[in-house]
Amino acid sequence: MGDTTATLDITREVCPMTYVRTKLRLESLEPGALLEVLLRGAEPLKNVPRSAREEGHEVVSLDARDDGTHRLVLRKQGR
Repeated sequence: MGDTTATLDITREVCPMTYVRTKLRLESLEPGALLEVLLRGAEPLKNVPRSAREEGHEVVSLDARDDGTHRLVLRKQGR
């Protein structure tokens, strides 16, 4: 997806830092911006999208990649 505003690689992070880093990056973006998040592991795969939704952000896509990581695209909430 070439229309993402920013990319965040949290593949080396562990919970709870995975969402802390994601949240901080989202806060730096304009409403409606797309953030690509690269993540690894079952816990971040479950927690990061859930936490983003709970804060009102949209999960645009979540796809597995060949290297064992996942690519999550979030749209920042509009407020």
